[in-house]
Formats: sequence, C-alpha cells, structure tokens
Amino acid sequence: MISVAERKDLIAAAQGHQPLDLLIRQVRLVNVYTGRIEPAALGIRHGRIVSLDADGFEARQVFDADGQYALPGFIDTHIHVDSTLLIPENLAQLIVPRGTTALFADPMEIANVAGLAGMEVLLASMARLPYHILIEVSSRVPTAPGLETAGGELDLQAVRQVLDWEECISLGELDPSKVLGLRDEYLAKVEAAHAHNKIANGHAAGLNGHALAGYACGGLTDDHEAVDYAEALARLRLGLAVLVRDGSTERNLEPILTGVLREGLDTRHLMFCTDDKHPDDIRDEGHIDYLVNRAIALGVPPVQAIQMASLNAAVHFRVDHLLGSLSPGRWADVILAPALDEIRPSHVFFKGQLVAQDGELIAPPAPAAYPDWIRQTVTVQRGTAAADFRLEAPGPAARVRVIELYPDQIINQAGQATLPVVGGNVIADPAQDVLKLAVVERYGKNGNIGLTFVRGFGLRRGALASSVAHDHHNIIVAGVDEADMAACVRAIADMQGGLAIAAGGQVLGRLPLPIAGLLSEAPVEEVIGSLERLTAIAHELGCTLPAPFMTISFISLPTVPELGLTDRGLISVRDHALISTFVEQAAR
Repeated sequence: MISVAERKDLIAAAQGHQPLDLLIRQVRLVNVYTGRIEPAALGIRHGRIVSLDADGFEARQVFDADGQYALPGFIDTHIHVDSTLLIPENLAQLIVPRGTTALFADPMEIANVAGLAGMEVLLASMARLPYHILIEVSSRVPTAPGLETAGGELDLQAVRQVLDWEECISLGELDPSKVLGLRDEYLAKVEAAHAHNKIANGHAAGLNGHALAGYACGGLTDDHEAVDYAEALARLRLGLAVLVRDGSTERNLEPILTGVLREGLDTRHLMFCTDDKHPDDIRDEGHIDYLVNRAIALGVPPVQAIQMASLNAAVHFRVDHLLGSLSPGRWADVILAPALDEIRPSHVFFKGQLVAQDGELIAPPAPAAYPDWIRQTVTVQRGTAAADFRLEAPGPAARVRVIELYPDQIINQAGQATLPVVGGNVIADPAQDVLKLAVVERYGKNGNIGLTFVRGFGLRRGALASSVAHDHHNIIVAGVDEADMAACVRAIADMQGGLAIAAGGQVLGRLPLPIAGLLSEAPVEEVIGSLERLTAIAHELGCTLPAPFMTISFISLPTVPELGLTDRGLISVRDHALISTFVEQAAR
C-alpha cells in the first residue's frame, strides 16, 4: 500500500515540482500498452516511474542509457522456488541479471513439509530481495489427502489468512480431482479467493471437452499444464488464460507457440512461466529471458513476446497498477538491452535501484537466519535396508504396472511389464529399461513405503533418490539394485534431505538440501557443481535423461496423469484412487 502523502509526492514529481531520485535518459521505450517503440526519458521517484518525458527535470542521479531499449522487468507467472534448490536470496544471482524482477510463487513444497510456518520461513527474506515475490497461496496441502503422507497442512482457515496478505495475489493451482469431484473445501477456497478479488489458478493436466468446461465452471482462470497448441487453444476458447511453461523437464513453449504463429492466434492471454527449473538450466539457458528469446526466434514479434513476459501477466493477475509496464505510478523495474532480436540485459533496475549489470548481481542479499527446526524434517523409519524394497509375488515372473515416462513433459503413461521374480521378490529389469520405484515416508509418522516400477530412465545399474518429490516430498528412489536404493535413502536421511546416487552399495554423489529437505544455503555455483556431478554419474550408470533428478521429483505426483506413486502406493490419477502394482489384482 502507498500512503496519501506518498501519492501526492509522486504526483508532484511527475509534474517537475519535486526532484527525481533517478533520470534514465536516452532510452528507446518498449511501450507494452501501445505496442510501439518510443523515445523516452524515464523519471523515477521513490522507486516508481513518474514520467516518460523527464528530460530537463531536476534529478539527484542521471543515468545515460545511450539509446538502449528500456523494457519492463520480466514476470514468471508460476514458479515453485523450492524446485530451484536455492534459497530465495541466492536465486537472485541467477534470475535478476537475466531481467526477471517478479516471481509469482506457489510455496506448496515447503508448505507440504511444514505448513504455514514453513511458508513463513521461506518468505522471511522477501523485503530484502532485489526482486518481487508475490504469493499464489497453496490450495492443496496436502495434495491428495488419504492417498499420501505429508508433513504439513493448509486448511481453509489458513488459506483465508494468507489471502489477506498484501503479497498474496491468487489461490494457487488446483487440480481437477478437487473441482470435478465437487469437494466442498476446495471450492470454498476458490470462493475465498474471489471474495478477496483475487484469481484462482488452474492445473488442468490432461483435461478436455466437457470435463474442461466443468473445470472452468469451478472458478479457475488459467492453466500452465497445456503441452501443445491443441490443448492451449482448448483452454483459451473457454476463457482460461495459458501460462506457457518451459522448465527443466516441461518443454511446452515450442509446440504451443508454433501453433499460435501458424494460426495467427491472439496472444493477449498468453504469458510465461518456468514452474520448475533447476539452477544449472537457468545458468546455461536463462530464465524468463530464455522464453522470450525462444519466442522471438520462433517468429513472435519482439514487442509481443515482451508483452507476454510483462503486461499480459500483470493484467491477468490484477497487479498491472504495480507491475508489467514502464508507466507512471508503477514500480521502476527496468531492463536496459542493446537489441530486441535477442534480449541480453546490460542493466537491470529494481524499484529504481541498479541491481545488476553485465550479467552480474551488484549486491547479493545476505541469507536469512533459517531456524534449526526447519533443518530437521527427515525422520526415516524404514527404507534404509534392501529388504525394505521387496515386492512379494509367487512364481517365476509377475505382470506389473509401470509408469512410462513421457519425453520433455511431466505427464506419464500407464504401461505394463512382465518382470522376473527372484526368491519371491519382483526385481527390476534393466534390459527392459524398467527400474524399481519406491516412495519412503520421511516424516516419522508411519514408515510407509509405496512400490511400483518405472520405464524411461535408461539406468543400467545403481540407484538415484531425492527428498524433493512433488508434492508430499517424501523420499523417492529409483534403481536397478535394492541395496543401492537403501544406500541412497540412508544418505538422504544423514543429510536431512537432498539428492543422492549410489552403485555397488556405495554412495557416489550427494547434494545436501537441509532447509526442509528442499533447499540449500550453499553458494549457487557449489549447488550447480554438485548437481552437475550427480547428473554426470547418472549418465555414467546409463541414464539417458537430460535432468534425471528433476524427472524423478515428479513421478510421485498423484495429480498429473496417468499414474503417480506415494508412500501409500500406486495412484490412478484419473480415478484419484489407489490401485495395485500387480495387473491381475483389483483396485483397493
């Protein structure tokens, strides 16, 4: 909020009656409202734009842009900060020099681990960050009650509490089972968001036809799960905005925008998000700037691509009075770039302060003091011994269900395989590219272990595991060898969360994530180096996936078709029910 006195001061400064804090001269303004490039001189007072024609105004500081383009800061419309593996302070080093000045973040990961208290811990640093974090309050914590064990809960009362926060802009993604299943609690959360004049974000993975229309009637306003143009068009036709996603394993931008360009579709209700992207991919590819530049390379006019990364998002989330354009009264989040055919920021200003130059953050924020209790969230009762992963079956072979990975997407397909039974235990078969998959309950509540199989990793020996396992964030482990699976679980328990890989009974690599079992306080390059070593080891063991630890983190999702695995067992996502891993056994 801004006071009346502050508002009066901005009005006076806009007319030249108060000195500017900063004048950015000689810019070519990308005006996202007119769609035109305009000569401008940006006047800034108290962190906000007050004038586009401020040449001649008194200013305490003058910055000569020397004819560069001035763009509004980029907005990521849907991100789980936890998936970057970095605390928000360290994430700034990767995203701000790239021009991202606002994250619309759903903190469901840490909320599933530690509830509202966990969210408050993660967001404690917000005021000191050189970028905005605005909250999409998590609507489904836990994600699948009765089908998984989670550490935290956000009930209707807690959601209403967070919706009251000034930093909260929406109700976070809500999956179809809650809406089409006519679940009162979740529909009440949507109505609570509307009562606060805030939107409710969608998560319509796999929906089409009448089911999609019914979902839209649930009060949702968008979807980030469209994987191609047909799905994007189906959503736009029904008034659902499309958050075009491109992360580490969800590569949706090219198939969507290729169709948009071919059909000449209106782009006003398209915007960008990363959802989940590992730090090495952000460093190597970029963040929202990567999506903007890919769109331009595909043929989207530069101004239109910039609108998708700024104004479209701000309008959709009803914050265009604050963000999304370089217009009077808005925050002075400014990108300066020498060219528009490929945008490479030379300077980035946040609230009128120069925060990044030539690809480097000028003054990294100091990390917050994270409490000890958030570092002690892993209590493993079972899963540390190979015998814990036995799946009993009679005979020499068993017909089982298999989660079939889908390239470059988080969706999967339901498959089957006939696997050998050795000593009464169904085992993995690398010759068929089928690994044993387990989810180990890590909150010390019941010691559950869910078991099934997965195809698509390419692993020939060993095992890999992660305590980042959406959305419950138990320990997920996939492997050829059960002793190696147990070694990975022991390593994660010792680290109080993290990533691990093992072979021959030995842990070959690890990345500690002690903050809620999700995040590291280590320097960015240290985290990236550990992740790259883990990925390299996985490839040495035969893995063919470009980002195996991102892939494994999504296999357990009970809300993305077709199958998911939790500590309770195998989930049929469309039926929202537990089913047997064995094909011949009926659903429980």
